[in-house]
Amino acid sequence: MAADPAPRKTINLAFTGASGAQYGLRLLQCLLAAGCQVHLMVSRAAQVVIATETELKLPGSPQAMQAYLTERYQAEAGQLLVFGREDWFAPPASGSGEAAPLVVCPCSTGTLSALATGASNNLIERAGDVALKERRPLILVPREAPYSEIHLENMLRLTRMGATIIPASPGFYHQPQSVEDLIDFIVARLLDHLGVGQELMPRWGEARVLQKQKPAN
Repeated sequence: MAADPAPRKTINLAFTGASGAQYGLRLLQCLLAAGCQVHLMVSRAAQVVIATETELKLPGSPQAMQAYLTERYQAEAGQLLVFGREDWFAPPASGSGEAAPLVVCPCSTGTLSALATGASNNLIERAGDVALKERRPLILVPREAPYSEIHLENMLRLTRMGATIIPASPGFYHQPQSVEDLIDFIVARLLDHLGVGQELMPRWGEARVLQKQKPAN
């Protein structure tokens, strides 16, 4: 008898209204391509930013958005689920739901503030509150410049609570040749933190390891 297929890794993903929609969309694409189950939450502000920064015009309803993104990224049926801002029965809304990591990418400074103070006025904020109280992985990707004292204090507070802050600040040591390379730098770091395999960017030192593993002539 054939063994049952391994269950999909579930990732909760939220887009909020910070600039940098391309990071979140690329992460979504990579997670789906890697076979992950994705529970997606999109704020109203994020929809405005996505329409401003990309050619995408996401449908307004969760059901239509789910169908649109499933087709765009060629996901399997049911692999991507989109939940509305007040869908309190969504799995990310309760500690009794599946113990999946949450990534907020990009993460607005308003969302940082809400998470740092325990606000739960919508599903994204509640999902972050659940991740913190359940000690589940919570990765936040802020994109702002400059950061005010309030922003920095909120990031410090959240870090002390157990969240991981990964600012959308790409490195250049991989000699990027395009904007897409800069986006992939951050997305690769996110995938590494989520334990999802990626080939977007070699990890630091990999080339040196391969060189040292070659047999001597």
